[in-house]
Amino acid sequence: MTTMSKGANLPVTAARVRASLGWASAVEVDASALLLTSDGKVRSDADFVFYNQPRSPEGGVRHTGGAGAAGQDSVEVDLDGLPEAIEKVAVAASVGSGTFGQIPGLHLRLTDAADGSEIARFDISDATTETAFVFGELYRRNGQWKFRAVGQGYASGLGGLATDFGIDVAEEPAAAAPAAATPAASTPPPAPPAAGAVSLKKQKQISLEKRAATEAPHLVDLVKKAAVSLEKKGLGEHTARVALCLDISGSMAGLYRSGKIQQLAERILALGLRFDDDGEVDIFLFGREGHQADTMNLGNVRQYTVDVLRRHPLESSTYYGSAMRLIRRHYFGSDERRKAPYQDRVPVYVMFVTDGATFDEDVTREQVRSSSYEPLFWQFMAIGKSSRALGAGGGRRRGLFGGGGGGGGTSREFRFLEELDDMSGRFIDNADFFSVDDPMQLSDDELFELLMTEYPGWLTQARERGLLPPR
Repeated sequence: MTTMSKGANLPVTAARVRASLGWASAVEVDASALLLTSDGKVRSDADFVFYNQPRSPEGGVRHTGGAGAAGQDSVEVDLDGLPEAIEKVAVAASVGSGTFGQIPGLHLRLTDAADGSEIARFDISDATTETAFVFGELYRRNGQWKFRAVGQGYASGLGGLATDFGIDVAEEPAAAAPAAATPAASTPPPAPPAAGAVSLKKQKQISLEKRAATEAPHLVDLVKKAAVSLEKKGLGEHTARVALCLDISGSMAGLYRSGKIQQLAERILALGLRFDDDGEVDIFLFGREGHQADTMNLGNVRQYTVDVLRRHPLESSTYYGSAMRLIRRHYFGSDERRKAPYQDRVPVYVMFVTDGATFDEDVTREQVRSSSYEPLFWQFMAIGKSSRALGAGGGRRRGLFGGGGGGGGTSREFRFLEELDDMSGRFIDNADFFSVDDPMQLSDDELFELLMTEYPGWLTQARERGLLPPR
């Protein structure tokens, strides 16, 4: 075994090698590899091998993970199986949070994949503010493969590293801060991403999925199901801010007590983990008053509804508009009447859950109408009996009501929500509605499909009408 210093190189005689990154902390480090030609660039984005693209086109390079070990991630290279055009394989990594300078024990081990014997070790001791790193490179010289200890860092992160090697990186725009109402023309659209670009959105999703596996493993399957549903709709890398708006009127007591609202909240967080890069869902409540509660995230999801009701006990009435005003103020800086388009860079998806009618129908109508000029989509879900009730299996059941949901709603009470779904006088149709007798009658897959029934079409309209930047 050879201990290497930066810049040193040595011959590699093994036909297949494993480059394993190691570190001594709980921080996530993701190993990757880039297949490079004589000009030091990839042939295409497919030559970037990482967690979510774990195999090169010809199969000569694979992301093999940590083999169950904490503080380890690796890639494997079949040197004999690489195409002639590939003259170099760079072994790189990015950090999930913080910088490489904050990670102790950072090193790379090169081993013979056939028997596990160590060929070389390279310790990184001079990392500072870097968030991406090229640890080393395997390169072909006069028909012989060699390994060089590189140790080059990038404070610009994965994007800077990938761009240096010829990869088009398309990073989704970040959520804009709330601002005063301005006309659509005042917000310039971002430049469209290059065709075939590798999106950093995927890297962020991967990091959140890994966090879920550690902090809330019961959500992992839900997140995967949400991902499948979104991929079907062409929204696999879509970014949106996600809010859950919950009824805390007294008639909801049974639904909270049974845990059904908690289970529903967990499903919405799974959707949020795919849509929203910050891994959180904003929570708004309504009864007699409107409230903005603590955000829901991986750290507090297990007992979220129990905890939120301790701080916000159930109330005696139902006023939708009070929460709608809070939501519009939070995201767009105003809850006033709007009659002109307002553009923002990232849309808002609101899941609105209730079991009864509202006492402020006129206020609610005006909030839905005004928000149709904003990039905000309302997904209304009623719990109780309705002419649009969904039975087990997701089927529409006209006029057939099952029991046991725990909600107090009736078909007559939900006529107003049906009206909102079909309401005229809006800039674009910005709402959808369905109802269930029992929220747990729907499977996870069925629920995620329902949540995306009208949203993709709304996105298209929002872009066409200037509420969102074009693609």
